[in-house]
Amino acid sequence: MKIDKKIIQELSDYLKEFNLTEIEITEKDTKIKVSKNNVSISNQPPVISPSLSGSSSVSAQTQKAKTGNEITSPIIGTAYHAPEPGAKKFVEVGKKIKKGDTIMIVEAMKTMNHVPSTADGVVKEICVEDGQPVEFGQTIIILE
Repeated sequence: MKIDKKIIQELSDYLKEFNLTEIEITEKDTKIKVSKNNVSISNQPPVISPSLSGSSSVSAQTQKAKTGNEITSPIIGTAYHAPEPGAKKFVEVGKKIKKGDTIMIVEAMKTMNHVPSTADGVVKEICVEDGQPVEFGQTIIILE
């Protein structure tokens, strides 16, 4: 199968332009799904169930790259790194945190929900941008 890199680049540009977390197109028997930090291509008929779609070797490699203790979003909403614009961020890469420390705020329905750390550790990676929409269960921080 020949992959048209232009299509992937266009979809990636749409992610940025419209502030999306993922976009997917299907043509005949090829499905291309591009999401932040994940590109998957499937040469199978489309699957209606979202839990079964997007399973490819590319997404498997992305999952393997995430090593460490992952902290996920407890709700759907918008992630914020600080309590208010211009304030000091809750966490930075390399910062040591303890279980229960607030690592981020996820706003849902005009309610600011503090997200606590589920473990002690050192922040290895912050996986979401400030102001980025997040899904339930999406990895937001990785600890060492």
